[in-house]
Amino acid sequence: MNDSFLQEQGVSGALIESVRKFRESYPVAEGLENRMSTPEIPFFGKEILEMAIAALLQGENLLLTGEKATGKNVLAETLAYIFGRPTYNVSFHVNTGSAELIGTDTFQNQEVTLRKGSIYRCAEEGGFGILDEINMAKNDAVSVLHAALDYRRIIDVPGYDKIPLHPAARMIGTMNYGYAGTRELNEALVSRFLVIDMPPLTEETLFYLMQSKFPDLKPAAREALAGLYLDLQKKAKQAEITTRALDLRGLFGAIGTMRQGLSPYLAVQIGIVNKCFDLFEKEIVRDVVRTRIPEEWTPQDIF
Repeated sequence: MNDSFLQEQGVSGALIESVRKFRESYPVAEGLENRMSTPEIPFFGKEILEMAIAALLQGENLLLTGEKATGKNVLAETLAYIFGRPTYNVSFHVNTGSAELIGTDTFQNQEVTLRKGSIYRCAEEGGFGILDEINMAKNDAVSVLHAALDYRRIIDVPGYDKIPLHPAARMIGTMNYGYAGTRELNEALVSRFLVIDMPPLTEETLFYLMQSKFPDLKPAAREALAGLYLDLQKKAKQAEITTRALDLRGLFGAIGTMRQGLSPYLAVQIGIVNKCFDLFEKEIVRDVVRTRIPEEWTPQDIF
């Protein structure tokens, strides 16, 4: 575990030292190496990192809210990496129930046993549970989390036993606003989290991310691509377009195809423009692309 990227961002030395002590106090059990992950690009943002680290050190759970492409999942993965914890991801959807979280009965060696679910294992092994799109969770699933998230820190498994949470276990929920199938979180659930509202991406953050992922990107290309994303972000905020085209993964995927030799203009078509299925919206996005990415550009203009 390397803390250099925290030091580079100016994160408080006292917090970094507390994280080191946490890792020393709670070594990861053998056999969980495949649950450990290193983020491809660590989260960038001193204040957000300090708030999140302080909350987790205090034993609190986190809820990361905000618009699409603000880095919620990147932050969650980065925090698990910082604290040196195994991760257990749960992507909530309309059919996610308590069985997926706790586990289900299965027949093994001539007897009924419990096949442990992700939250059960997270509780046992002191992992970080990443609860993705938690505002899509059904009441059945949320009820499992209530006792695990408050001062009781237990999971009551019907027909088995109460499972106390490992002292290093934490839950990090993420939620987007306004997605189909989402709903407001009830007050009882929200009260079990400390909430961080993720700010929209800035030019500085985009430059950092691009430099980290594509260090050989030319400065002019970096400015043009970051400008394209920020233009789309502004139009989405003003409700001129939906957030379909506001896709950072799509932008990075497009840059990757440029490295393979695809024309930058065509690369942005498949990474950004074609994410829009409404013809009127697609034309608006295409116009934004034309102002930033000339059709005559070649991959040599990018790298």
